[in-house]
Amino acid sequence: MKYYSKEEIVKAKEIDLLTYLQNYDPNELIHTSRENYTTKTHDSLKISNGMWYWFSRGIGGKTALEYLIQVKELSFIQAVEMILGESKKSPPSLHEIKEKEKIDRLILPKKSVQYNKTKEYLTSRGIDEDIIQECIDNDLIYEQYPNKNVIFIGYDESKNPRYACCRATNSSKYVNEASGSDKKFSFRLLSKEVKNTVHLFESAIDLLSYATLLKEKGLKWYEENLISLAGVYQSANNILNSKIPKAIDYFLENNLQIEKIYIHFDNDIVGRKATKTLELLLKNKYEIIDIQVPFGKDVNDFLCFKKGINIKKQNKSYEK
Repeated sequence: MKYYSKEEIVKAKEIDLLTYLQNYDPNELIHTSRENYTTKTHDSLKISNGMWYWFSRGIGGKTALEYLIQVKELSFIQAVEMILGESKKSPPSLHEIKEKEKIDRLILPKKSVQYNKTKEYLTSRGIDEDIIQECIDNDLIYEQYPNKNVIFIGYDESKNPRYACCRATNSSKYVNEASGSDKKFSFRLLSKEVKNTVHLFESAIDLLSYATLLKEKGLKWYEENLISLAGVYQSANNILNSKIPKAIDYFLENNLQIEKIYIHFDNDIVGRKATKTLELLLKNKYEIIDIQVPFGKDVNDFLCFKKGINIKKQNKSYEK
């Protein structure tokens, strides 16, 4: 099986569906009015303002990658390969979305009444069953209908859902955000007590893995501030020009008591660079502590290693 680097995957995710169809499958695209489109194969699939939504199935997104996986039913690797292959042969002419047309309303994926696949998937990654159940009971996690993705929810201070991350529970390794997600409110588990520390992770899976590791040590994981960044943090070539991720920036602005920041990023090139970037940008105001797992690429790797779980990672291109 072919594997792609994080940089290649990010490039594949940059192409929205309208751009993809206009450049590589124009016969499938039907213009209905102004900036609104549908497709020849699925007339209930609507494309508007840079987003797409398949009304008959209750699923949607922005990128061509999401469309190829959810509608065309390609595997994650097949979809990435198709997009990169097409763009290599003929670089796309990007469709520009006017700023005022951008959608900021969260479209939550349809919720299933079952949680079996979600629980099975998360426990297979070593995550503690009680932690999973508590997240379900507090509407932080649910299972998507009908494709059984696990959905991680982030809320604002008024308990309104503002962010949703979709992650496949099958072998496709599909990960993406729901339409209208605001990264300021990415998936997190926060202490009800005032704490002067916060822990940062690249993904919800790593966050839950760390909570599990704390519980196994007999520590109170629910008394910690744990925040996922909703994906890989890409530093600028010139580190000083990098922006602090929205999830961190927003949390720090609203939690002035924070003094220490623990960073649990991946043991790969991107993760190490992101750690050094945050250390440089935040060191004058906070004590930054880099926590590298003693084994594996990320926190979940280490958890699985400790539990004797053999997880075949999709992306093997990282460097130790």
